[in-house]
Amino acid sequence: MATYNKRGYKPKTKPETDNTELDGYDAAAANDSATAEVFETLDVSANRAEEWFERNQKIILYVLGAIALIAFIGFLVKLFVLDPKQDEAVNEVTQANAFYEQAVNATGTEQDSLYNLALNGGEGKFGLLKIADEYSGTDAGNIANYQIGMAYLNLGGKNYQKAIDYLTKYDGGDSVLAAMAQAGIGDALVNAKQAGDAVSYYVKASELSANSFTTPKFLLKAAQAAIASKKNSEAIEYLNTIVDDYPASEEVSTAKVLLGQAEAAN
Repeated sequence: MATYNKRGYKPKTKPETDNTELDGYDAAAANDSATAEVFETLDVSANRAEEWFERNQKIILYVLGAIALIAFIGFLVKLFVLDPKQDEAVNEVTQANAFYEQAVNATGTEQDSLYNLALNGGEGKFGLLKIADEYSGTDAGNIANYQIGMAYLNLGGKNYQKAIDYLTKYDGGDSVLAAMAQAGIGDALVNAKQAGDAVSYYVKASELSANSFTTPKFLLKAAQAAIASKKNSEAIEYLNTIVDDYPASEEVSTAKVLLGQAEAAN
């Protein structure tokens, strides 16, 4: 019997494979491979680090031991050297402080005599110079640097550089006393005919422990030193700050007068 194809008949083909599903398998396999590579890299890095530590562990232990030893030595120095020196310095400085306080409140030749006693000692006790040297690193030695600087500043004459040197040594952080030290350096420079160099010290003094009492005083000194050294634009800036920010200060009336002069000369 003859066979024939029906019109429109198409032979059946094999079922098509779901490519989307295969693509998902391929992506998962690729991700697994990448993850495996990452872990393999980490393992290699860890092994190398372990090998490096094994090769250098003696050096590492020596370094750690040295750090611990330095810390321990620092503790011993503080316990057995600095703390006892601090107590000893407090006992020694009492008489020098008494001379210094008397000098601050004295005048004329009496003041000079008392400052010299404070510096060099009396009544069988160290002076400030000896205290600053013997007890360097203690609070008493640090404050002695400030007092020495101020004593030399008040003695004047050939002592201005000594005043600058000792006031520079003083470390007062951001305290009012630190501001006074910076202003003291400025005063020494002005008296040594170096007003231009003094300006930055007065400005720094005004910024340390800023307040409505000392800040306008130091800004006024900065302006006066700037005018003396022909820096009128700087002076105008400092004077405007006094007028605008400290209108109730004692310095404001002087600042207004100087402001007019500086603006006219600028």
